[in-house]
Amino acid sequence: MDNSPEVAVSQVMARVISSSEVMPGVYLIWLQSPLIASAAKPGQFVMVRCGDNLLRRPFSIHRLDDKKAELALLFAVVGQGTRWLSQRKRGDELALLGPLGNGFAIELRSNNLLLVAGGIGIAPLRFLIDEALEQGKEVTLLYGTVDRKRCPVSPQIRLVSATEDGTVGHRGRVTDLLPEYIDWADQVFACGPVAMYRNMALKRQQLLGAKPVQISLEVRMACGLGVCYGCTVKTENGLKQVCQDGPVFDLDEIMWDEFVEV
Repeated sequence: MDNSPEVAVSQVMARVISSSEVMPGVYLIWLQSPLIASAAKPGQFVMVRCGDNLLRRPFSIHRLDDKKAELALLFAVVGQGTRWLSQRKRGDELALLGPLGNGFAIELRSNNLLLVAGGIGIAPLRFLIDEALEQGKEVTLLYGTVDRKRCPVSPQIRLVSATEDGTVGHRGRVTDLLPEYIDWADQVFACGPVAMYRNMALKRQQLLGAKPVQISLEVRMACGLGVCYGCTVKTENGLKQVCQDGPVFDLDEIMWDEFVEV
């Protein structure tokens, strides 16, 4: 899959437009950045300098309002950097680098798109949803979460939820729902934890048949520019860097048996 961005990466100062806690421990922050907003594609990400940390942190681009030159990031507070980011206020400025990486590729012949989100994996998929709807595609989102408080407000798509405690939708894993919808789908796009991907790959025929599947791989990154090789993964086509060759890969390309989470 070769859907490399054709635009230059920008280093910019982006102004915070708004920031809010949309779910317990999950924040949505809107930033004004004309250069990045005009170039970003679904599945790409930005590197953000969080406080005094020397290394930037990667964040998927969640939504885009190119008319206002704004982009949104959706993230969970999991450490010092994201805690600092969650405390930013309107008017604050953030140092961004982006857009980075290869994004999702919607085939022209595909009409029915099946999206699979595990937890905060909804972050890059909302941008893809907006793009798909603009193209007139039909979208079904299978969303797996831990409880009802983390179920997002549904956009103009078919939303099917799975919760671990059964309070909303199917009780169990979101991948349990795949056999029910896979025949309908022309393409599958997924973002979630590595355990979800491994399950999809292990039960490939049972869950997905022969349908093409693109995944967004989330790993730790130091530079985001392919310089440090810290995000290298083994694939069927040799070693690849998530920040440059990804973060979007074909599910079958990754050598899951040798994949090590860092």
